[in-house]
Amino acid sequence: MIPAEDAASTLTLREVLPEDRDFLRDLYASTRLEELAPVPWSEAQKRDFLRAQFEAQDHEYHRAYPDGVFRVIEIDGVSAGRLYLRHGTTDSRIIDLAFLPEFRGRGFGSRILAGLAREADAVGRTLSIHVEVFNTGARRLYERFGFGLDEDKGVYLLLARPPRG
Repeated sequence: MIPAEDAASTLTLREVLPEDRDFLRDLYASTRLEELAPVPWSEAQKRDFLRAQFEAQDHEYHRAYPDGVFRVIEIDGVSAGRLYLRHGTTDSRIIDLAFLPEFRGRGFGSRILAGLAREADAVGRTLSIHVEVFNTGARRLYERFGFGLDEDKGVYLLLARPPRG
């Protein structure tokens, strides 16, 4: 159940702007902190690694998905996350959906997914996403929205949700 104050929050999507670069880099880093916690590097080394990884990921997303839709998620006017999508003829691929830690687990991802599912259903598209094998929390969220395993790619699982009439 979504807390009443979060359910009443205004959630908007807006185009990524050049001035969002630092926010997006920090958001990316926040998604990798737990993974890097046991690594015996200094904070500066971790920061440099995460910066390089963000730049590589960002470059690859824009190269692989030149027709992608890259959005910042704002909650009550505050940058809280990102949603990257690519709409194909028969499939809408969620390239990335991520929130800052303070916005996770509060129902905002569910609100985004519900909207994406409605849009995909309206045009008869499958909705899909790659999820890391160890990210069981994300898998459970997607499974609640009707996503199932489409392909095991080793480190990643391709989850898909067929359109519903």
